[in-house]
Amino acid sequence: MGRSLTLPVPDTLQATYAVVFPAPPPDPRALARERVSRLIAAPLRDLVLRMLDSPLLTLDLRPAAEFPPLPADLLAAFGAGPADLAAIATASHLLAVRAAYRPGWPPAHEWATRAIAGATGALGTDRPVPVIDVFTPQVLDAERIERSLPGPDGTVRLTDWILLPHTAGPGGFWFTTKGMARFGLPELQTENVPPQLVEPWGRLLNGLASRVLGLWLDELSAAERPALVELPEVVSVGLQDVAAAHGVQEEGNREVPVGLRLDADEEGGPLLTVHPAGNGPGDLAALCAALFGTSRPA
Repeated sequence: MGRSLTLPVPDTLQATYAVVFPAPPPDPRALARERVSRLIAAPLRDLVLRMLDSPLLTLDLRPAAEFPPLPADLLAAFGAGPADLAAIATASHLLAVRAAYRPGWPPAHEWATRAIAGATGALGTDRPVPVIDVFTPQVLDAERIERSLPGPDGTVRLTDWILLPHTAGPGGFWFTTKGMARFGLPELQTENVPPQLVEPWGRLLNGLASRVLGLWLDELSAAERPALVELPEVVSVGLQDVAAAHGVQEEGNREVPVGLRLDADEEGGPLLTVHPAGNGPGDLAALCAALFGTSRPA
């Protein structure tokens, strides 16, 4: 048997979205209920309304000055435009939409908060207001919100929930996912990715995130709220995983083994460091070439 990593399962997961208003709505809960009922299709609508009626989800409307300031520099780095930043800076009130839920599928805390924040702020109106995913942090427009919410079959594109920010360093680029923690998992990281591999390595990481999430959810569904989950140290990632992360189908079945190592970030939180596995291609370039069927990058 292969070696495995032992990961703790959080008791609950949290999601928070902020909706920015130039003037406060009179009754945010009534507004949320009316707009969710009108704008969100079943079966997601039923889940959202159940969460809205439960103590697991809260709506907190207060003057903007009573909340910690939203990080304008990070919002800009993740795509917020001047109009959104100006609306945030001059907001009269903020509505914080928060939810807690157990790890597993569906991620009701994320789906419900994003749907409610989107319905109250950006969807179905000719005067949308900024909706901020506080986790990222990122301003979400109506198109992004609609695209990311689950369809009738309950599927989502993982790339709408996980980002792949990367920064340049002396040995190459440093990738760290932003989104695996939504599901209770450590984020994935890779150091010293050569510049010519930024695009293919990003695709491979998306596929790996999809495969690791699937293994995690399988373990959570196989036991009644386990305290620990075992994940293999070597995980196969294939073209079908890459396609699934982007919400498309892929006929090819090519796969490569990828190694995982449990490390800690600067604050002591867990990270899964991605590296070539001992029984596979020896470096990142060879991994990308083997998976995507291309010649080895120079």
